[in-house]
Amino acid sequence: MPFAEVNGQHIRFDDTGGDGPPVVLSHGFLMDREMFAAQVEVLAPEFRVISWDERGFGETQFDGQPFTYWDSAQDCLGLLDHLGIERAVLGGMSQGGFLSLRAALLAPDRVSALVLIDTQSGVEDPERLPGYRQMQRPWLEAGPVDELAETIANLIIGDPVLNELWIGKWRELPRDSMRAPGDCLLDRDDITDRVGEISCPAIVFHGTADQSIELERAEDLCRRLPDCKGLVRIEGAPHASNLTHPDEVNGPLLEFLRAL
Repeated sequence: MPFAEVNGQHIRFDDTGGDGPPVVLSHGFLMDREMFAAQVEVLAPEFRVISWDERGFGETQFDGQPFTYWDSAQDCLGLLDHLGIERAVLGGMSQGGFLSLRAALLAPDRVSALVLIDTQSGVEDPERLPGYRQMQRPWLEAGPVDELAETIANLIIGDPVLNELWIGKWRELPRDSMRAPGDCLLDRDDITDRVGEISCPAIVFHGTADQSIELERAEDLCRRLPDCKGLVRIEGAPHASNLTHPDEVNGPLLEFLRAL
């Protein structure tokens, strides 16, 4: 299993290899690199696809210390260094988008394009924030008990079969491992005013049934990105639209990447 020592973290990643243009895929909160399986399968014949587990998730071993999405962006760039990749397309779902946007601000010369899936540039809705913090507390105390796990799975995925698969993964995570990633998510900074600095081509995907980030946030993100090639609305898709509706995502994604 490939691991990279990056910024004091033991990062698990998969790399399809090959000579195609590199594409790095960064997962959402409570997900891991396997959420991109359908995208990797479609992209791998033409592109070198790297998917990885971010701090606190999957098989990555992290130090448990507080961190921000700026640190996660540095992890992504450090993974590029480890792999000897100078420039890549960065794709991210939800928190994967948060870190990809920040990577593009930190190192614009290293990001050839952005693929942004059910994400945004701002912070959590203040009205929702107390509810999210209430979810974090029982998780830290007792883990993803049935009712809590189902509530969160429906917010992210909303498919009974996929819900059970991912809930099973959550139950394998150490309870306390959610403290730093949860704080990172809920306390993140607002980079909306800096989105206009990102000059690389971008495409935005968003599920029309996303209950975690409203479609209006995606519309605003696309308007602010100077070279946004379009917003792809995935009809009926929840927050993890690339996981639940891969066919609707993969076609426009391939078209975008081939045109770069």
